[in-house]
Amino acid sequence: MTKNIWPEAEGSQDAFQFNHILAVTLGEIYVVAFVAAIKLTVEWIYQKQKAENLKKLQLRTELDFLKSQIQPHFFFNTLNNLYALTLEKSDIAPSVVLRLSDIMQYVLYEVKEPQIALSTEIKYIQNYIDLEEMRHGNNLKIKIKIQGDISGVMLPPLLFLPFIENCFKHGIRGNNKLKIKIGFKIIENKKLIFTTENNFLETETETKHGIGNRNVKRRLELLFQNSFELKSKIKNGNYKVKMILPINQDH
Repeated sequence: MTKNIWPEAEGSQDAFQFNHILAVTLGEIYVVAFVAAIKLTVEWIYQKQKAENLKKLQLRTELDFLKSQIQPHFFFNTLNNLYALTLEKSDIAPSVVLRLSDIMQYVLYEVKEPQIALSTEIKYIQNYIDLEEMRHGNNLKIKIKIQGDISGVMLPPLLFLPFIENCFKHGIRGNNKLKIKIGFKIIENKKLIFTTENNFLETETETKHGIGNRNVKRRLELLFQNSFELKSKIKNGNYKVKMILPINQDH
């Protein structure tokens, strides 16, 4: 004899029909809600990725624009120096042209990468300094100091040249000797301390000196957000700049 496991349903299908319809309806609602949730999640991820890609594109475009402004400014200053040497019929003018050619190759082609070796950057900074030494001769006294292991240090290109240019552009002129100090120091907590110091005429203001240049500061903000420091001060007739940057170092 078979036992009836659902006696309540004897003689009527109402309970079966109601429970079945309810179960099917709830199941359909669950499936629709689940599919809708997946679709909304996928759409949200897509829109978020699209917004991030757009933000990165805008950031890269602005960075490229800011970097591109450095190049003509640098060449304009250097060509002015070369023009002055040619007017004087200087024997070092051909050497200046060759050195300038090397620097142009670097600025136009090699700095396209988002990061470059610090050792390479320093090499071309030295080329620029050599050009200025040719022009100033005995009226220039410059010292470069490198502390710590710079091998493997990678940084965005052309971060330091604007500050070094300012040392020459706004330093003492005339019969007074131009004195410049440049420092690169690697510290243990993965940071680079970059410093410049030059004597200058007291009539030069901080704004005119160029350290307040919005281009330079904006580029640093885009690259490093709040993880960099940039300070300047005037003390005893010297203009000092100190910049601290986080670094990537492959070891």
